[in-house]
Amino acid sequence: MQADIATAAQPGQSVESGSPESAKLAQSIGVPCEIFPGEKRVATVPEVVAKLIKLGFTVAVQSGAGAAANISDADYQAAGASIVADASQLWSTADIVFKVRPPTADEVALMREGGTLISFIWPAQNPELMQLLTAKKTTVLAIDALPRTLSRAQKMDALTSQAGVAGYRAVIEAANAFGRFFNGQITAAGKVPPAKVFIAGAGVAGLAAIGTAAGLGAIVRANDTRAEVADQVVSLGGEFVKVDYEEEGSGGGGYAKVMSEGFQQAQREMYAKQAKEVDIIITTALIPGKPAPKLITAEMVRSMKPGSVIVDMAAEQGGNCELTEPGHSVVKHGVTIVGFTDLVSRLAMQSSTLYATNLFRLSEELCKTKDGVINVNMEDDAIRGLTVTKDGAITWPAPAPKQAPAPAAAKPAAAPAAKKAHGHGEASAPMAGSKLAIVFGVAAALFWLIGANAPKEFMSHFTVFVLACFVGYMVVWNVKPALHTPLMSVTNAISSIIAIGALVQISPIADALDRPNSLITWVAAAGIVLTAINMFGGFAVTQRMLAMFRK
Repeated sequence: MQADIATAAQPGQSVESGSPESAKLAQSIGVPCEIFPGEKRVATVPEVVAKLIKLGFTVAVQSGAGAAANISDADYQAAGASIVADASQLWSTADIVFKVRPPTADEVALMREGGTLISFIWPAQNPELMQLLTAKKTTVLAIDALPRTLSRAQKMDALTSQAGVAGYRAVIEAANAFGRFFNGQITAAGKVPPAKVFIAGAGVAGLAAIGTAAGLGAIVRANDTRAEVADQVVSLGGEFVKVDYEEEGSGGGGYAKVMSEGFQQAQREMYAKQAKEVDIIITTALIPGKPAPKLITAEMVRSMKPGSVIVDMAAEQGGNCELTEPGHSVVKHGVTIVGFTDLVSRLAMQSSTLYATNLFRLSEELCKTKDGVINVNMEDDAIRGLTVTKDGAITWPAPAPKQAPAPAAAKPAAAPAAKKAHGHGEASAPMAGSKLAIVFGVAAALFWLIGANAPKEFMSHFTVFVLACFVGYMVVWNVKPALHTPLMSVTNAISSIIAIGALVQISPIADALDRPNSLITWVAAAGIVLTAINMFGGFAVTQRMLAMFRK
């Protein structure tokens, strides 16, 4: 065991020396135990350890780091990690430290000088911690500072992955505290009405809560200051409750902004109305760098029906409810108020796996050469946003990400060029009209020739054929291009009505060989086969495409 620890420590010691040979050696990643009270998550899991080793890193995990998430030391060893018994040895030898919670002052004191830390940091709320980290000349990547507006950064977005877990768990806690089914039932023992759930805030956590509550059969309502999330609420089975006040609430970066006093007053009136009607309220409202806004007053709690439940997901930042007690579940005025601050930790295995994957994706960006040596590229918008200290210098806050260049405007000269091609400028319009007249004239002459020489039976069929072509063309032409694939398959199946005509030609089959038009009969038989394939194939393709949008 000691030999393994020494081996893991060598890369860190060599890189610090700065020699050309040592710079090529793989860096070590250390994963310590989380010491924050109630924290059960761990910064990496065995499946991700194996992937980190493939990137060239060595991985050391403190003994017992994954125990609260039901991950044993043996699981880490089987994945290729070494187990370190002493926290001080792990902190002092690891080149890079993966953590979940921000480190304490004691943990920073154990950290090797010039090392790298990747963790939640919350630099705006922890200025003292930032000073301690700079004193150690560390490079710190705060996973909470990731620019969430960058689409390529989504795979590294730990805030989103953890918020989704918290939203799901909030509904489970509400169901546990609620004294009735979520879904409505009619049984021989009586009728059970469905639970009514109101969710304040439709961010990632709120949307996860909406989907979970709707899946359990509850009637779900939700509100958010950002009007653009209304469609997302409806798509998850909820009803968007609008505040009777016009004001845009998007604050950028996926967060809401502080609203005006007029909007807040209208919002409080709406919340007061919902509190009287619903059985469960789940609050998710947070504004970065500020205490959680108070949305549910004590008076609203008093107005709720006995046995109702409030789950305050913002409890760790003070709570959205005036009566919330962070870390506890209490009953006040007959209403259970759940203020747990460890909702994500209550699903430790799942949340740890998601967080570990986020850190692995970040490691891929930091180590594109797959040689086990990270490169904190400050020219990369995502990496620059994450980096709050670089070699002991504070680099937070990061500048706004570079905007992609606007697409080039269409050249206005295209229309005149088309006119020039005709060679007569404004005379091109009369030329188009004359050509159209010629086409109609030729078509009319052709129809006259056919009508004068064809039998009456043919003309009736020919008329139907022409009308069918026109109607079919107009139907298909007016289909929205985005819907062509599913709708065209149905259109093709419907157009197979021609099979009816083929059946008329082929019947009665017993006399087919005696007829002078037996060739037409066999052509009709082939037509039935082809249209049958088209008909059933069209519906099969449509059903497969529609299945992609179903649960």
